Amino acid sequence: MPSDTRTRIQEVARELFVSQGVQNTSLRQISDRLGITKPALYYHFASRDDLVRSIVQPMVEDIERFVATRQPGDARQLLEDYFELIWRHREVTMMMVRELSVLGYLDLGTRMFDWRRRIIALLLGPELTQAQHIRATVALGGMSDCSVEYANLPVEEVKPAAVEAAAAALGL
Repeated sequence: MPSDTRTRIQEVARELFVSQGVQNTSLRQISDRLGITKPALYYHFASRDDLVRSIVQPMVEDIERFVATRQPGDARQLLEDYFELIWRHREVTMMMVRELSVLGYLDLGTRMFDWRRRIIALLLGPELTQAQHIRATVALGGMSDCSVEYANLPVEEVKPAAVEAAAAALGL
């Protein structure tokens, strides 16, 4: 179980990374905001990179688990569940959008394309026309964009419209 201090460091770092970018956030800013010393921060995280990885890792684990455990089936339910997953990790997505270098952590760029291919196969099957593949890319990418663009709205407002638009793009 992570310590409260470790969790608080991650929360403050995530907030600063989202608002001002990873490269523009110093460990001094994080420690000052928390009222702890830099050595206390270094006790929990060896570097800013280590801290970023610790924030990104839960999203990676959740998406890996999602694509590994899902079975083909109800496409609309899969879209709803996928939206909830990306909504839960929208701050990490915001970090990536704000600063593309975050994609380098844990090889996210390559992983994200793999996840998308696997989710598309779950949604529509392995044999797709080019047009189906393009529509699925628009559907999933659009939902991801909504999780960032409308991150400050209640999920109850964003999810139904985003899932409906994704389903329409897929022809469901």
